[in-house]
Amino acid sequence: MNLSTPVALILFNRPELVKAVFEQIAEAKPKVLLIIADGPRSPLDAQRCLEARSVIKRVNWDCEVVTNIADKNLGCRQRVVSGLNWVFSLVEDAIILEDDCVPHQSFFRYCETLLDYYRHDERVMEISGCNYRKYRICGEYSYYFSKYYHTLGWATWRRAWTFYDENISSWPELKRSATWSTFFDDRREERYWTAIYDQIASGGMDTSWDYQWQLARWCQNGLAAIPAVNLVSNIGFGPEATNTTLEHDFRARLPVYEIGDIHHPPAVNRNKEMDHYRFNTVELLKPGFFWKIENMIKRVGQTLSRRHS
Repeated sequence: MNLSTPVALILFNRPELVKAVFEQIAEAKPKVLLIIADGPRSPLDAQRCLEARSVIKRVNWDCEVVTNIADKNLGCRQRVVSGLNWVFSLVEDAIILEDDCVPHQSFFRYCETLLDYYRHDERVMEISGCNYRKYRICGEYSYYFSKYYHTLGWATWRRAWTFYDENISSWPELKRSATWSTFFDDRREERYWTAIYDQIASGGMDTSWDYQWQLARWCQNGLAAIPAVNLVSNIGFGPEATNTTLEHDFRARLPVYEIGDIHHPPAVNRNKEMDHYRFNTVELLKPGFFWKIENMIKRVGQTLSRRHS
């Protein structure tokens, strides 16, 4: 494959993982490879960071390699956000992979096809390669639409990323507005996400960047395309990870599949059934996560009850 769409690879200090991701990128042969690298946390990190970055020496096809390497450690949120801001200052669209997200080869074709197909459709803001279901869904179609983020291997356009707000500055006003409750199918879901964004706005969850991306999409009524089969496997779960530290997390090392010929659904409509599954089996079952915000959710629930009474 000779991929026309630029690929952005985000890496840090795990050279053994990034090699597996790079092998798949090399097979796809993108014309442009954008490297986003964070700086070491400590002098002990420096060698591993250098080893991870050395992957670019293995580019042996006709490819423009452009790098954005931090001199110091920026941390997960700032490095991803500043890196993607840089990416979309250079290109109109990109396929985005982190150093532990190993894609199936058909992931690249799927992303490139949908990036072109929905290029001017502002309802679609994200093309995801991740599907947590263990069997094919969507019937005859190759993907469905979700309101949720799925950023373990994904793609988007500059036109969509421009709405990203790292600091969710609109949150205080949005939270008080009638619009906020319209994003949800039930009160439990509303309480959950209110607690999440309250925590981010107050300075918690300082490694998070993807929740902010999700909120940006919601505020634009934007959807994500989710493949009928899983196309990306996260091999980075473990103690060395920033967020995904539990090796036996149900999201870890999911198998990947060939998606086949791309069959587009007839309309851009959110699949509520799949979103219910996503909320109930991914968000609420994240190991070691829900209990951290349970008390906050209760407090938010009391506030919402007073507001809706």
